[in-house]
This record gives sequence, C-alpha cells and structure tokens, in this order.
Amino acid sequence: MGQQKTILRALAGETQVVPPIWMMRQAGRYLPEYRATRAQAGDFLSLCYNSELAAEVTLQPIRRYGFDAAILFADILLVPQALGADLWFVTGEGPRLSTITTESDFAKLKPASDIHAVLNPVYETVRILSRELPSETTLIGFAGAPWTVATYMIAGRGTPDQGPAHALMTENVALFEALLARITEATIIYLSAQIEAGAEVVKIFDSWAGSLKGDAFRKYALEPAREITAALKARYPHIPIIGFPREAGEAYVGFHKATGVDCVALDNSVDPEWAAAHVQVDGCVQGNLASTHMVTGGEALVSETRRIVKAFSKGPHIFNLGHGITPDADPANVQLMIDTVREGAQG
Repeated sequence: MGQQKTILRALAGETQVVPPIWMMRQAGRYLPEYRATRAQAGDFLSLCYNSELAAEVTLQPIRRYGFDAAILFADILLVPQALGADLWFVTGEGPRLSTITTESDFAKLKPASDIHAVLNPVYETVRILSRELPSETTLIGFAGAPWTVATYMIAGRGTPDQGPAHALMTENVALFEALLARITEATIIYLSAQIEAGAEVVKIFDSWAGSLKGDAFRKYALEPAREITAALKARYPHIPIIGFPREAGEAYVGFHKATGVDCVALDNSVDPEWAAAHVQVDGCVQGNLASTHMVTGGEALVSETRRIVKAFSKGPHIFNLGHGITPDADPANVQLMIDTVREGAQG
C-alpha cells in the first residue's frame, strides 16, 4: 500500500506525469491557523516540544492544500539543545545558542546517546502524525546536516558567511572535526528514532553547504551525508533519504552517487534544465521554484512552475520550492502553484 504513495514512487525512481508536491516550511507563519496555534503554545520552542500542537501545525497545510507529503514540525537546532547547548529564540532575530569554540566548551556536551531525553516529544509528534495523516500522504522526518548545525553551535547564531565556523576549521581542525563527528553520531540516532516512530522518508538539510568549497565541501558536506545515509540504509534499507546541499552549484553534480541519497533537493539558484541534464540523470530530484513566487504570484508563478515541471518531466521529480516559504507569502499563491502543477492530471 505504501508504495502507492506518489512521493515514495518518485523516490523509488518512477517518472510520473504529474509530479508529487510538498513545500519546505509548509507549516508556518504564512498560515493564519499556524499563527493561532503558535500563540496557543506560547513560543516557538514550546510549540516544537508540544507533541499535540506540533502535530496539529504539521497537519494544517495537509488539510488546507492536500500536499502529497507532510514534514515533521521541529527545528534543526533541537539536536544541539539535546546535546547540552543552551538554545533560545529572539523575536524578530532568530535563534541564539551557547557557543562551542574551545575544548572545554566541547567537553560539556553530552554523549550523542543521551539525546532522547530531550527529543522524546519529537518522536511522539511523529507517532501522532503516523496515525492521523491521510493514507495517501507521506510522512517526512528531518535533521540538519552536521556542517550546518555546527555553524550555529560555533557562532551561537546564524551568520551571513558562516565565518566563525570557517575560522575554527582553520585554527583548530581537531576540535572542529570532533564537533562534526558528535553531531553526525547524534543525527544518525535522531533520524533512526524518527523512522522507528513512523517517518517514511528522512531529509538532511545542509542549508549552508554552499559556503564550503572544494576539498572542504567533500570532507564536511559530502562525507557526513554519506556517513549518515550509509548508517540509516544499513538499519532501514527501504527508507528513502533526501539530501539538500543548498547552494552547492556545480557540486550538485554527483551528489547522489557520492552520498547514496535517493533524491537531491535543489535550490532555485540552479537552472532546472541544467539540473535535469546533470543531476536528475543520477536519480530523483526535488525542487526548485523560487519562494518569492509565493509572495508575488501571478503569471510569473504559473509560467515558472510550468517550466520546472517540463524541465524535470523526463525523470523522477518531486515538486517543491528552492527554499522555505516565507512568512509574507500569500496562501492563495500556494493554491495557484499546486493547481498549476496538477493541471497535467486533467489531461
């Protein structure tokens, strides 16, 4: 029964006339029902750790739009918190963490095996969703990639160029690599628990992969993704994995083979025709409409959506944005995008 789900068919390599569709950050601030539920929770982290409410916001875009997949509502920085980092969110500015810049900072972190004490509510959210999602809707779990998570743990916040992490990589490579190894181990444990709870697919978000170049990209983006994928495939060989090395550019080429992922998610900085010729040839791709179209709408949204569907029509494709939907998006534009993607079903 499960293999009839359109997302799973795409991830298994099937080319479909109408690509399945979901949207990064589809549960979020652009929806009035999300804002109401978040107000009920009190704050963002409380929402993440309230299993019933986190499941509710995950279900909201499924009820409204009928997406082919639901992605667990959580945050990539829950793993650092589970490892012992302090985490809080500043309204209008984003996350803040205690920093890991010295050996003594690193020594205070918990073993990766201890993360469940903090993350158990997330697994309960997955269990609720596994029961409550429509039978045709695929449940996606996720985690941040080690490099991206490390950039926040080192800087204590998001940065425009991930400079603090690059500096630590240069100045104390042993500490940097120890931190990456700890995050990698925790990520394998975390995603395994999501799968055990009912996730049918998992995605690895490497949001800052684009700031790694050359050998650094191979060592700190490709290799951790390969290690996580290999460990999960050894335990759960039938669970597909999506990798998202955002802004990897030319390094998208060969990412399937280098890491073993079943699907490569593409940001909107790469041309879909180029990606079809150089990335989709190795397997399923996901993407890659610019999220700005969810704000502006109109004929540009329709024409670009059609262009992407056509570009990827010769191989397995999951339609998505090239990055997460933004809070200023118009919910009506999301429906227009979905209708445009699915218009092929009318033929």
